[in-house]
Amino acid sequence: MLTGKLLKNLALSRKNGDVRFFKQLEKMSPHDVDALFEYAHETVFAETDCLQCANCCKTTPALLTARDIKRIAAHLHMSESVFMQQYVVKDEDGDLVTKTTPCVFLQPDNACKIYDVRPQACREYPHTDRKKQKQILNITFKNREICPAVIDIIDVLKESIEDN
Repeated sequence: MLTGKLLKNLALSRKNGDVRFFKQLEKMSPHDVDALFEYAHETVFAETDCLQCANCCKTTPALLTARDIKRIAAHLHMSESVFMQQYVVKDEDGDLVTKTTPCVFLQPDNACKIYDVRPQACREYPHTDRKKQKQILNITFKNREICPAVIDIIDVLKESIEDN
């Protein structure tokens, strides 16, 4: 499984073709894009074991909502303020994110120490199974550099469109 620098290099080598493909997706109806993504996501994640990679946890700070902070702090038996001091920082966009990368909760076997209460952003990553995909195509394009499953999803999307 490709991760890190190899994945970034692959995404870079595919950039021009992927830019053209994403422009093609932008011209499609939102319903059709959602249907294609739903199929591609299910197809890829039926064969994907995120524990083999965990590149998202190794490279990207997790976005935290107030609900996430409350839930995780309670799980760790600490106050929200102590949790914030220990694990949270405000990023350049003003969002609350985990302080460190790799994530402090990532274990050596790529499992998450707080999996059952992990942040919403982590539960939903790489966001390829949600509705209104056209609204987040820019995020999906960026996630090509982080998640090998996104590369595979794009390949399935391309094949699906070619077959029609």
